[in-house]
This record gives sequence, C-alpha cells and structure tokens, in this order.
Amino acid sequence: MNCTRRIPLRYYSTASLSTYHFNQRIGYLKNGSGATKVDDALQLFDEMLQRKPSPSIIKFTQLISVIVKEKQYSTALMLLKQMKLMGIPANIYTINISINCHCRLDQVAYGFALLATILKQGHQPDLVTYNILINGLVLADGVFEAVELFKKLLSEKVCEPDQITFGTVINGLCKAGHTSKALELLRFMESVSCKCKPYVEHYNAVIDSLCKDKMVDRALELFAMMTQKGVIASVITYNSLIHGLCNFGRETEAAQMLRDMEEEGVSPGVDTFTILVDSFCKKGSVKDAELTIQAMLRRGLHPNVITYNALIDGYCLRGEVDDAEKVIDRMMERDIVPDIITYSRLIDGYCKKKRIDKAMRLFQEIQDKGLIPNVVTYSSMLQGLFESGNPAAASELFNQMQAKGLAPNVCTYRILFHGMCNNSQCTDALALFRSLESNELMEDVGLYNILIDGCSKCGNPNMAMDLFDELCLKGLKPNVRTYTVMINRFCQEGLFGKAKELLRKMEENGCLPNSVTYNVLVQELLKKNECQEAEIFLEEMINRGFMPDHATFENLLVRIPNVGEDSRLRTIVLKLTSVERKDGRT
Repeated sequence: MNCTRRIPLRYYSTASLSTYHFNQRIGYLKNGSGATKVDDALQLFDEMLQRKPSPSIIKFTQLISVIVKEKQYSTALMLLKQMKLMGIPANIYTINISINCHCRLDQVAYGFALLATILKQGHQPDLVTYNILINGLVLADGVFEAVELFKKLLSEKVCEPDQITFGTVINGLCKAGHTSKALELLRFMESVSCKCKPYVEHYNAVIDSLCKDKMVDRALELFAMMTQKGVIASVITYNSLIHGLCNFGRETEAAQMLRDMEEEGVSPGVDTFTILVDSFCKKGSVKDAELTIQAMLRRGLHPNVITYNALIDGYCLRGEVDDAEKVIDRMMERDIVPDIITYSRLIDGYCKKKRIDKAMRLFQEIQDKGLIPNVVTYSSMLQGLFESGNPAAASELFNQMQAKGLAPNVCTYRILFHGMCNNSQCTDALALFRSLESNELMEDVGLYNILIDGCSKCGNPNMAMDLFDELCLKGLKPNVRTYTVMINRFCQEGLFGKAKELLRKMEENGCLPNSVTYNVLVQELLKKNECQEAEIFLEEMINRGFMPDHATFENLLVRIPNVGEDSRLRTIVLKLTSVERKDGRT
C-alpha cells in the first residue's frame, strides 16, 4: 500500500510555489521549440527579476542557458549585465556563460579578461572554464594557443582534462590541417599514462581528417586499431571511410565497408548512400548510382535533395540532360523540393550541350518560382553564352549579376576573361582586370594565364610578356600553364633561345614541364624546320615518359627523309610506333 499522501497546493509556501512555477516554465522552454522561444524566455526573465524574493541564481542560470542554446549570445550577455545591476551576485556558472558568449562572438580576449577577474576575486576556475576558453581559441583560429593552454593544464596540474578537452583540441588540430599532431594526441590518450581514454568521437575526427588528407590507408589502419581496442564504430566513422575510399576510386572497397557496417549492426543512413551515389556519378557510372538508390529504398531510406542533385550531376556529366531533367520529376513525385543547386547543375548541363535557349528559359523559370540564382548559376550561364558565340548577352548577364549585389568569384572572372579573350575583347578584359580591388583576384595566377594567353592570341605579344613579368614581380609563382603559354609565344615569334631558356628556368623554379609543354615546343621547332633541336627535345620528352600528341606526330612524319638516308628522326618515330604496338595503341 502506498502511504504517501499528496499535500494540497495551499500548504506550499509562496517561495515553493514560485520555484515550482519557474521550474515548469524553464523546463517547457528547454524542451520546446518555435520562433517565440527567446521572447518567452525574456518575458520569464523579467518576471523573475520582479519576483520578491528573487528566484535562486540557479534558475537564472538555467534560463540564460536556454537563450545561449538558441545562439543569442549578445542577448545572454545583456541579461547577465541586468542581473549584476539588480545586485544578483555572479557565480562560477554565470561567469562561464559570459566567457562562452564572448568566445562565440569572437571576443576570446575578453573571455581571458574574465578569467583574470575570477582569479583576482579569489574564485577558482573549473574545468568547464578552461574547456570554454580552449574552444574559444580554436574558434578564433588560435589552435596552437589552445594547445599551449591545454599543455599548461597538464604540466601545472591546474585541473585534469576530460574527454571534452581532448576532443576540442583534436578537432581543432584536424580542422587546421594538423592531422599528425591530432594523431599524436590521440596516441597519448591511448597510452597507459593518460587516465582519459578516447571515445569514438575522438577517433572519428582523426579518421575523417586522414581521409581528407588523402591518407585513406592510414585511416583504415587507425580504424582497425580502434575496433581492436573495443571502441565501437559509429555511422560517422563508416561515412568518413566510405567517402575517403570513394575519393580514391575505390568504390568496391567502399561497398564492402557498407556491408561490413551492416554486419556490425550499424545502420547506414541517407548520407552513407548519398556518398556512394555521388562517387558513382562522378565516375560516370549512373547505372550503379541508380542501383544504390534502389538499395536505399529497399532499406526504407528516402533519398534527399543532395542525393538527387548528385544523380542529376551524373547524368549531366554524361551529356544525358533530358534524363537529368526527369530526375526532377521524380523528386516532385516524392515531395522533395529542388533547390538552386539542382537547377544550377541542370542549367550547366544544358549549357555544355550547347542548348543555350533551354538553359536561358530554365534560368528565367527558376526566378519566377522565387529561387535566387547563385554565383555558380550565373557562372554556368556566362560560360554557355560565350561558348554559343553571344558575348554581348554574356556581358549583359554579368552586369545584371553585379546589379543584384552578387559578387563574382575567381571562377566567374576566369570564365568571363576567357570568353572575352576568345571573342577578341582582350583590351576590355585587361581593363576590367585592372579595375578589380580584391587582392585575391589580382594575385590569381589562373587569371594571369588567361590574359597572357589571350593577349598572345589577340596579336599583342608585348602585353603578354609584360603581364608575365608583372606576375613574377608580384612574387607569384607561374605554373606549368603560364610557362607553356610563354614558351609557345616565344616560339611563334621565332625566339627559340628565349623559349629554351624559359624551359630550363621553369625547372629551376621547381615547375616541371608536362606533355603539353614539350608538344608545343617540338611542334613549333618542326614548323620552323629546326629538326635537330626538335630531335633533342623529342628524346627528352620521351625519356620523361611523355608521348607526342596527334599534331606533333603528323609533323614528324612529314619531315622524315627518304628511305636510305640516315635519320635520327626516323629512328625516333620507329621507336615510338613499336612502343605503341606493344601497348596495343594505334
């Protein structure tokens, strides 16, 4: 028999009633959702301030924590200030909230100032304080300062770091590209001397970073060691590995990883299958991508907009734009709303197929539907208009893009300058380049390459050479395309000495010539009947593992002397044809 008797509400004190009332409302706010959540919290805060006696500091802390979770950091700081003005004393919890808010607002220095205040007032910062500050440093791109603070906690025994501390530092190192340092810290956690053993989240961060650093085999080794230690992999672990394998074209192993995870009782999610769909599509294997989507559906998983966007991209890469458009119909049938990425990929597909009228109609339709074209959409349209021989419409579209406040990126400018140069508008392209205010754009080697090549083709070789000199004077590093364009220009001007000198200079600067560089040089030498020089570079080219392209080979055949005459050129051609026969090429 239950002897507990419920006490009538009238017997509770006023303080108990207010505590019960505030507990209920704070609990509702914690578990609730909606646009008015912060407004409701602010209203309750005002009620709490007016209540006599005031609720405990704990209630205020719980309420402000709700606002912090909504990422309203400035509002939370304002409330903490009001509490101080009302004479409600701060404690370590409220100070920690304040430090966290400042760190989230990119004011980590102010967070450390509050730490100094805590110490001056004789309070003892706790591990939460230091975890917040370490995270603040990571957010402010100060990962090495975060590592130093972490080391200080260990060496001076300020407090014992926990899994959160280690996780924050490991994540910070990974995001900053210092995967090896993160791996060292993970190894330290695994060691006997560390009381804090790694969770799967710590392994996930390093495995994902190794995959992104193109060290998939090392990621697989770490995964194997993790499972040997009894740490159970999560869906995030498998997703990272599957993504890493797919990026290296190892889809067979990725598919096996999918089977392994299911055998281990880890259910793949939509993201897992989407990774595979995207990988198959990038390889052009749309059939395999479709089979993967069928496998998703059999498991009761529904493809999302990202899955379908990958599939549309796959069809467009194959030039099967009409099939790509049918995917949008499938999306609509499943009540999945296509986004601007969906339409941008389809527009790009139509542009690449030279179906510019269809692309233009779709570009207008999406705006009528309320979708706002992004930089990628405009860039695709610009390229399509230039390639369809309509530079005037491209220029008009570019002006329209800027008028709408959409800032072109470096890819947009590359498309624009390339299109202008190909349409004999090099002077206008150069004038536009000079008007750019962004240092990032003004120091882009790719833009210089386009302008150098354009000026060369537009009959302004001196300007091309000036641009090359300007690029070098800025301390920018010419790449293989820059050197190849300049070598081609020197050759066409008959300045073979300068071309050869530049070839050697590029190697001295650590930029090795590629197949295109050699083919350009050899072709121009042959055209000018500089056969002996051509032979030297042809042999050098072959020795470096490069083969003459079709145009170079034709030039070679024309210049082989009659049978019976000694010819080094004939020997080279016979050697090449024998290599091609062995390789099965014709």
